[in-house]
Amino acid sequence: MQIGSSSLDRIYKLWDDLSAFDAVDIQASRKFLLEEICAMVDAQNADWIGCVRLDWNQGSDPMKGWRPRSLFTLTPCEFTSEAIDQAFAEMDKGEPDITTTRNVELAGTFRVLLLSELATPEWFEGPSYLRYYKALDRHDSIWAGIPVSADAELQIGFHRSFKREPFSREDQALIFHALRGLRWFYRHQLLGEGIGVASAPLTPTEQLVLKGLLLGLTERRIAEQYNQSPHTTHDHVKRIFRKYGVSSRSSLMALWLGKGLETNKNP
Repeated sequence: MQIGSSSLDRIYKLWDDLSAFDAVDIQASRKFLLEEICAMVDAQNADWIGCVRLDWNQGSDPMKGWRPRSLFTLTPCEFTSEAIDQAFAEMDKGEPDITTTRNVELAGTFRVLLLSELATPEWFEGPSYLRYYKALDRHDSIWAGIPVSADAELQIGFHRSFKREPFSREDQALIFHALRGLRWFYRHQLLGEGIGVASAPLTPTEQLVLKGLLLGLTERRIAEQYNQSPHTTHDHVKRIFRKYGVSSRSSLMALWLGKGLETNKNP
């Protein structure tokens, strides 16, 4: 489907604005992206989920080794967090619903799908829709699956409330185009969280220390900035290096300068 010139102009401006963010400002730039696309398609909320593929022995796992490892919700609330935690728990146990298994079948390809393309008509009357959509005032959704490496993907969902009509094919095409040309952005986002490249995801405090390292701050300056003792900051730095499998700040920086995602499977 063709996209109008005004929509294209908004998308190109979005790309330009994203490139102006510092590479280590992952939360701010991510929030900006989701807010802008929500405004373009009249979505009321959005989810950003980092997924990794664990060792898979071709057995009966319907998730084929894929598991969610991070979550960012644009407009979070306690009820939403509890519901998503429950959904993640079901996935971790290898008990996903049909929308997840259908999405997994397409892993490795860039795709943007309407909820109706991921579900059967009966699913909309079942417990998953009632618990994870209707109870959260999510009338309809569009889900984007974005491969970043062979073993790391992003799932981005945009949601409309029951006060709005379902998404259209035009909305789907706009999201497809807006998200398609941002591989560099997704790579920096996963690097910043340690998803798909580190041996384990970074904690929120480690993410702050990482930002300081990438900005060239000394450990003492990082400690002062985040009200830590120098010893505590140094311990965080050692854990960050260990998770990324590097031994120096220069090696850490190389990841952001194009070395590529060298995946260590997350536990």
